[in-house]
Amino acid sequence: MPKLLLVDDDKEVLHINAKYFQNLNYTVKICSNASTALKHIEEYNPDCIVLDVMMPKMDGFQACQKIRQISNAPIIFLTGKDTEEDKIQGLLLGADDYMIKPYSLRELEVRIQVLIRRYQGTNPETSNTLSYPPLTLQLVQRKAFCYDEEILLTNKEYDLLYLLASHPNKVFTFEEIAEKIWGSYLDSSKQTIMVTASRLRKKLEDYPEVSKYIETVWSKGYEFVSK
Repeated sequence: MPKLLLVDDDKEVLHINAKYFQNLNYTVKICSNASTALKHIEEYNPDCIVLDVMMPKMDGFQACQKIRQISNAPIIFLTGKDTEEDKIQGLLLGADDYMIKPYSLRELEVRIQVLIRRYQGTNPETSNTLSYPPLTLQLVQRKAFCYDEEILLTNKEYDLLYLLASHPNKVFTFEEIAEKIWGSYLDSSKQTIMVTASRLRKKLEDYPEVSKYIETVWSKGYEFVSK
C-alpha cells in the first residue's frame, strides 16, 4: 500500500484527511508539526508527503528545504496562499505540486496517485539507466552520477535533466517543459523553468566532463547536446 505522510497543525483536518486516505487503503502517518515530521521521514520512508504551509515555529517552506536534504519523496503543499510568488517559492524549494485551500480530497488523491506513479513507475527490467559517459541517470532511484559520484539534484532538477537527456539534440520549448514536468503552462512557468535550469547547470558545472550537456536555445527553451 502507498505510504502517505500528512503534516498539518490543524488536528481536526489532519484526522479527517487521514481517515479518508486510510479508507482508500493508504498507509498514513500524521504529524501536527514539521519538526516531528522530520524525525519520522527517514524511518517511515513515505511515498508522498502532503505538507501544510502555514504552521507555527517551522512553516512548510522551511520544512520542505530540510526534507529535501533527507528525502526525494514527492511533496504537495496545501496552503491558503494563492499568490504567484508563493507558488514559485514552493516549487523552487523542491515541492512537486501546490493546492489552494479549500481543496477537494478527491482531487488531492488523484494528484497523489499521479506523483507516486511518476516517481515509482519506471520499470527497472527494461530501462534502469540512461547513460552518456561519464554521466549516468539511475532511473529507478532517480539519481544522477558523474562517474561514481552522485550529483545532488532536487526532484525538478532531475526531472528536467531526464526530460532533456531522454531526447538528445531535441529543443524543448518552455511550453513543452512546463506541460511535461509541471502539468501545465502558466504565466509564471517560464521564470520557474529558467531558475530550475540555472540551478541544474550550476550543479553540473562542478563536474567539467558533463557541464556542457545542457544548452540554452535563445528565446525558445533548452536542449541536451549529445555529440
